[in-house]
Amino acid sequence: MSHSTPSPSTAAPPSGSPLAAAFASLMGWAFDLFDLFLLLYVASAVGHNIFPAESETLSLALVFVSFAVSILMRPGGAALFGNFADNAGRKKIMVVVLLGLGISTACMGLVPTYATAGVLAPVLFLVLRVIQGLFVGGVSAVTHTLGTESVPPRYRGAMSGLVGGGGAGLGAALASITFIIVSQIFPGDAFNETGWRFMFFTGLLGAALSFFVLRKVEETPAFLEQQRKAKETGVSTNVTFREMLGGRFGKITLLNIALAAGAGAQYYLTSGFLPTYLDVVTPIPPTERGWVLLVASLVVIVSATAAGELSERFGRRITMLVIGVITLVTVPILLIALARTDPSDTVQVVLLACVIAFLANATYAPVMIFLNERYSTAVRARGTAISWNTGFMIGGLLPTFVTLLSPTVADIPSRLVIFVIGSCIVFIVAVLAVPETRGAMDVETELDEIRT
Repeated sequence: MSHSTPSPSTAAPPSGSPLAAAFASLMGWAFDLFDLFLLLYVASAVGHNIFPAESETLSLALVFVSFAVSILMRPGGAALFGNFADNAGRKKIMVVVLLGLGISTACMGLVPTYATAGVLAPVLFLVLRVIQGLFVGGVSAVTHTLGTESVPPRYRGAMSGLVGGGGAGLGAALASITFIIVSQIFPGDAFNETGWRFMFFTGLLGAALSFFVLRKVEETPAFLEQQRKAKETGVSTNVTFREMLGGRFGKITLLNIALAAGAGAQYYLTSGFLPTYLDVVTPIPPTERGWVLLVASLVVIVSATAAGELSERFGRRITMLVIGVITLVTVPILLIALARTDPSDTVQVVLLACVIAFLANATYAPVMIFLNERYSTAVRARGTAISWNTGFMIGGLLPTFVTLLSPTVADIPSRLVIFVIGSCIVFIVAVLAVPETRGAMDVETELDEIRT
């Protein structure tokens, strides 16, 4: 694949709705993460009602297993809906996956408790997590291509950080706001009995975004141009999942998965684990916890967008490498410090949580555009979504192992630090093994690559 900047004669024409596409990508990914991670904000309540167990850590581990189920389904959803997005268009599939994601999330609030339905309760909950996971994989296929293919080349790096990292931060912020509001309406025991259900019902807000996409967003210029030239040349864009992993794209995809796994692990072990960390390790009251997580999530939007912009100025590879090394050195120390902080010292808790979130999310901000640039337009949705979701699936499983390998709550910080260090090393090694990709989204070159 060429790594040179596309010339005006080969680049796709400008989008007619770049701002709408950027907004849809940002909010689509935000609601994707919002719906997926609502479970982390109600882990204790779901554990009590759906997965009761004698041990507190075992109950939490069972909740994280249900979280992992959705994560495990992401690559399948990425391959399925990514294929549709590469053949039918980013816009059409975004409408479908956002509707499916919102409805499946809301249905989790309707699952009966274990006390009422017995083993049927966790089974139903897990089935819904499976369905949700498929749609989650599908959302990444479209949000991770629609925005970057629609904005001018100069803003692709910032778009990557804004959607990939900022969207995650915004999704977490929305979840925090929802948690604050719902915990106020259902204080104390009422939240564990009823309030947690309304957290899931708010997933319907994401489904409403599909109507905005349907009315305001245009198909991406890169996709339309690729489709036009494919018809002219008779080139087939049908690429199987097996080819993506072991055929002509195999080496590229496997390296991409390794890099995404290291990046995803850092996210899930920091921002993804903070709601639980501030619940059981450094326990602070629900309302205060919601505000801490909200502030940390807003910091992520700034850090990820800034890191994405840096990758446009200095290159994807060097940006990921430098921030990855900084994260490796500092975040483990900060996690231990947070565990030793007095829960009443809110200022210190906020500062530590914000710095942890800032660094861990800045690390993977350029990953989305890096993956886009590793694949041609004809397979970009599939390639990006499969790499991202398989990597983040691996990373998303790690919090479960952290809790399973922790005999008591007091053991969680040390296990967490070990996993964070390991994920940073994997990420850095993967970055060292891949080429620079800035400026590689060249339509003509991509068609030649598919043709061969």
